[in-house]
Formats: sequence, C-alpha cells, structure tokens
Amino acid sequence: MHESLPFEDSLASISTGDLPSLLEVEQHLHEAYGHYRYDDDGAVADYIPALAQADPSLFGASIVGAAGNVADVGDAAHPFSIQSVSKPFVFALVCDALGHEQVLDKVGVNGTGLPFNSVMAIELNQDRTMNPMVNAGAIATTSLIPGRSGEEKWEFLVDGLSRFAGRRLEVDDAVYASETATNLRNQGIAHLLDGYGRLYFDPDEATDVYTRQCSLLVTAHDLAVMGATLADGGINPITGEQAIEPRHCKRVLAVLATAGLYERSGEWLYEIGIPGKSGVSGGMVAIAPGKGAIGTFSPPLDDAGNSVRGQRLVKYLSERLGLNMFASKPIGLASPPAGTARRLA
Repeated sequence: MHESLPFEDSLASISTGDLPSLLEVEQHLHEAYGHYRYDDDGAVADYIPALAQADPSLFGASIVGAAGNVADVGDAAHPFSIQSVSKPFVFALVCDALGHEQVLDKVGVNGTGLPFNSVMAIELNQDRTMNPMVNAGAIATTSLIPGRSGEEKWEFLVDGLSRFAGRRLEVDDAVYASETATNLRNQGIAHLLDGYGRLYFDPDEATDVYTRQCSLLVTAHDLAVMGATLADGGINPITGEQAIEPRHCKRVLAVLATAGLYERSGEWLYEIGIPGKSGVSGGMVAIAPGKGAIGTFSPPLDDAGNSVRGQRLVKYLSERLGLNMFASKPIGLASPPAGTARRLA
C-alpha cells in the first residue's frame, strides 16, 4: 500500500533556491532580534520544575544555510534542553533505520488537532498514536529505535542526534531527574499505547529513553544546524557527514508542516509557510527545504507551548528572506504565441 516509487531517490525532486547573501541574512536576523528582544508576552513552562527556573529574558537565534553559511545573534550559544524539538530528528532516524513505510504503519502521520500531551487524542483515534510530533506518537517512535535494551536504543539515538548537530550531545542531568520525577502522564500514555498494541518496547523503558532524549542539551545554533541537515537532504552542511538518507527528509518535513506546532500547525503554515517544531524549554526550529534553517531560543511560551519570540522572529525572517514554500510570482507571457490569448482571473 505504501510501496516506494522507483524514482524516490532521484535528486531531481528536491527543493531549489538559495538564501540571500550572508550579509543580507545577518542584517535581517539582527533586525528581527531587535524587534522582538524585549517582547514580554508568554510564560515560562512550569510543569517541569527544572524548566520553571529559566530566565525569561534569554533570546537567541541562528540561521544556517544548506551551503554552510552561519549567522548567530543574541543567546544563540546558550544551552537548554531540546525537549520536543527532538521529535522530528528521532522520527528521521527511525525512518532511516526501519524504512518510512513501517513507521507510517506503526505510528501514523495525521494531525490530532489536540494538545501535544492529549490522552483524549489516543482514545478518539483508531490508530491511537496518530503522528510522531505529539507525545503518544513520539514515545511510540522512540520505542521503535533499534536495540535490544534501553541502553542500546539510547546509544543509537544519541549518536544519531549528534550527527545532526555536528557535535556530541550530552544530557542535562538536572532536567532529566526533574522530568523523571514528574512524567506520570507520559508513563500513562506509554502504558495505554502498550495496551492497544501500539508500543514496541517495554513501556517504562521506552518512557525513560524518551525522557533522556528530551533532556539533551542543545543551543539555538545546534537547532539551526540540525534543521539545515534536513534542508540539505540529510547531509550536515557544517561537517559534511550524512545523518540520514536523502529520501527520508521530505517525509520528515511533511509531518513537521502538518503537525509540528501541534493544534496551531495550520495557523503556522498559513502565516509562515515552512515546517517548524517547538519545545517547552523555548527552543524552535524552522526549515526551508533546500535553503537552510532557523534555530531560536526564548523560554516564554504561548498557551499551546510554542515560543512567542521564536514564532515572531521566524515569521519576520520568512517574509524577508523568501522562505515561504507556497509563495510564488507569476511567470507571465511577454509575447503570447500567435492565435492565443492570456486570460487574467
């Protein structure tokens, strides 16, 4: 049913286009940072005690082009836990390891229209997991990571995410301990999925690997590099290392476009026009296929759990750097062929 087509690995179908010059990218990045630096809308996540301690004034952003150009501003090097921004990259690793068809069958790719940690979404939908960007689907995706034990799965995961980032990632032990002490909802989700036959490893161990996954330390710069790797057909534009096969990138980006901002995904795509993913620590990545990616960090969130400053900065840059995937300009016909007429709508 989900059989691959013979031309799937062809590079002829990749997105084209380039970012503007590095000078122009830097100029717009600094302008956006200046516009939103002192915005005080939103609130820091407090349901995980370690995250509640974040300084709400922190704000940084980075742009990494598919060709390897880099522009940073503000607190782009400040470390924070990756949280849900890990989801698309773990999904990518599992697609690469098992094949996207198997992940589609075992996890699904449809949006829920409900909050990221919704239990109701599991009960209301026959497929239960729905997609890998919400917690239920993400825990199921993590349970599919190759390995016979939790430790083997963890090593596979951290090695893969480190390839995306271009450096060895480490766990924030304080965040991991804090989340482990408060993740009863995720434990319940894992056991519920197990009861429905939609979890593929021990539920407690799968939840633990998922919790460690969310506790990995990254920076806004790291997120931009990771996003640019997906934009560049799975090749890290800084290190040149292949993180995943090119054919999986378009599927990861498709799921991000439809579900990356949870119940706000439709509004995000309507206004901004590129795939994106947020996390409750304030991180965000937005990816322009074939061009590059934006990574941001700002802890205050809206009521859907998305960084307020991050969303505003990405919207500003999408408009000024020409990132919207759906934007086009008419080609026109200067001299229509003889005997034809061009009708304008």
